[in-house]
Amino acid sequence: MAGERRAIVVVTRPGGQSSALLALLTNAGFGTLEFPLIDIAPVDDDAPLRAALDELYLPPNAAGPERYALVVFVSPNAIDHAFSRLGAPWPVDLPVAVVGPGSVAALARQGVHGPSHRVISPSTEDADPRFDSEALYAAIEAHFGTTGLKGKRVLIVRGDGGREWLAERLAEAGAKVEKATAYRRVLPEPSMQKWERIHALLAGEPQAWLLTSSEGVRNLAELAHEHLTADEIARLKRAPLVCPHPRIAEAARGAGFDRITVSGAGDERIAHSLAALFPAVVETQRDSEAHARASASSSIQGSIHSTSAPTDANPATAPAHQTAYETAQSRMTDSNDSKKASPQPNVTPPLPPNTPFTPFEQQKRRGGVGIVLLWLVVVILAVAAGAGAFVLNRKFDRAGAQLSQRVAQADEQNADLRAKADQAASATTALNTQIIQLQGKLADAEAHSQALQQQYQDLASNRDDWTVAEVEQILSSASQQLQLTGNVQLALFALQSADERLASTTGPQVVAIRKAIAADIDKLKSAPTTDLTGLAIKLDTAIDQIGQLPLAGEAPIAPARAQAAKPADSASIAAATGEPRWKVLWRQITSGIGQQLSSLVSVRRIDSADAMLTSPDQGYFVRENVKLRLLSARLSLLSRSEPTLKSDLHAADAALARYFDASSKKVQAVRDLVKQVDQASLAVAVPNLNASLAAVHQFKRGG
Repeated sequence: MAGERRAIVVVTRPGGQSSALLALLTNAGFGTLEFPLIDIAPVDDDAPLRAALDELYLPPNAAGPERYALVVFVSPNAIDHAFSRLGAPWPVDLPVAVVGPGSVAALARQGVHGPSHRVISPSTEDADPRFDSEALYAAIEAHFGTTGLKGKRVLIVRGDGGREWLAERLAEAGAKVEKATAYRRVLPEPSMQKWERIHALLAGEPQAWLLTSSEGVRNLAELAHEHLTADEIARLKRAPLVCPHPRIAEAARGAGFDRITVSGAGDERIAHSLAALFPAVVETQRDSEAHARASASSSIQGSIHSTSAPTDANPATAPAHQTAYETAQSRMTDSNDSKKASPQPNVTPPLPPNTPFTPFEQQKRRGGVGIVLLWLVVVILAVAAGAGAFVLNRKFDRAGAQLSQRVAQADEQNADLRAKADQAASATTALNTQIIQLQGKLADAEAHSQALQQQYQDLASNRDDWTVAEVEQILSSASQQLQLTGNVQLALFALQSADERLASTTGPQVVAIRKAIAADIDKLKSAPTTDLTGLAIKLDTAIDQIGQLPLAGEAPIAPARAQAAKPADSASIAAATGEPRWKVLWRQITSGIGQQLSSLVSVRRIDSADAMLTSPDQGYFVRENVKLRLLSARLSLLSRSEPTLKSDLHAADAALARYFDASSKKVQAVRDLVKQVDQASLAVAVPNLNASLAAVHQFKRGG
């Protein structure tokens, strides 16, 4: 038995919360390894918690907010962190509800316990007790009644996150539920020494894992993917798992673990479940204890035998040693019924001392008095010896009767033990047969599991190929739409959809494709946006106004009217200038005639002479040609063909400047629209998706 390896139990509770369980497991013969999967840390801001705890001490009939009718603690951690912030003892008349025995013990450590306080928790006297939110709600409902909390305030002290089931049920019952966060859970980073111990365990040592929360299951899966190889992860998921609640077992089953035992809440139930998983460990511990007890009994019996035999030199010590022997023999009989008690050997009673020899002459000299005294002493000694022998024989008889009775009882107990041993042997034989059958079934199950894993790997590789082919189709369609219509938003949505599909696969080549897609997404997001619809509307407006624009030879001429300034007073002008009056009159007459002649003539500049010679029929074709140029520019704008767009816009603007009246406001407005479209079309070019397509093609070629 000394060569057997002990099973190791990996305890994943937060650090410092497993001392009692570790002691139980050590006494049961298990080795233990603390490997916390959750660390408990205080909240960053405890002001809301302190404010909620301050309201615990409101008087019952306060004018302000109503006092809490119930306070619920979801875990011992919530109790410890909340009570560390209390400034006074817990109010005696305020009920408190907790989930399980661990929380009840935590309250007792803080001085909150019955009968001085009302502590509500699920019953531990049921045949199959449960310690969860459902059982706690049933206990609260049994205490307050169905409508006992309607309209009353209930405070739930918990950690960050967690289930909302209890809060929702209390709210449905009409309670005003408030929540206060007392602590937060963080993912720990185990040390390198602990990871080395985990690697050694997964290399083949007998082991079992204790997972006490669903979050711990998720953290174990996350840490395993970061620190363990694929073979170690597979061995981890085949290792025995003990969970105190079915919900945790369901989370572990969803994470891929297949050997799960639900123990129930409490350290004793957990230790019992682990002992059932490893019966050889418990049997080895029991054998060691029995061997130690047998060794101790043998040493006691040897010491008794070595000191209990009476001697002739000291006959008076025989009764005391006999009593010690009887006591030791009785203890050996009670502790080890398989040994028979040996009867006590008979002890010879002490003889009277020999009469001292004296010569006949001396006896005659002493006289008759000495002889009488001598015989009197002899008689007294003989009577005392006889009485002592009688009393001693009576004691020996009683001791013999007791020993005989105990031997008979020991024989009966030995017979019962032999019968039970025979039954245990037959049961062990049947159990061994069942174990052999179960091992065969387990081997078959492992073979099936390996086959399923191989099939899953094959399906996973095929699934990767299908996913990449689907992504290639999405990218090709998006690239075509981008080049044809220039819809950047549609192409961006297609790239994001392809990246989401690739997120479920792993591999360096898939990572390269995702990097290329991310680069194209950034390129599309940074591309300048062009309002194609607004530019097309401007071109449509210009096309609609072409038919109303005047040509250069069709500009209207205002009718000529002779105009001249009213002549001034010639006499005053002559007096002022000192000239003769006739000169002043002559100058007024000649200037009036010149003004009238200049108002009858209009001079206009026309750079293109043929524009003045355009007939009405030719003007129709000029307008239609300009419209065709603008329509072609509109198609080039929508198809993202920048060279054609520029050419058509410049040709249309040149025709407007050559054949149409440049002084017309309408002509100037149309030319402004054409120039606006020409300037805004500088950003018509859109990026492409060549990087993503090239990465997909490289993956398909196996590069």
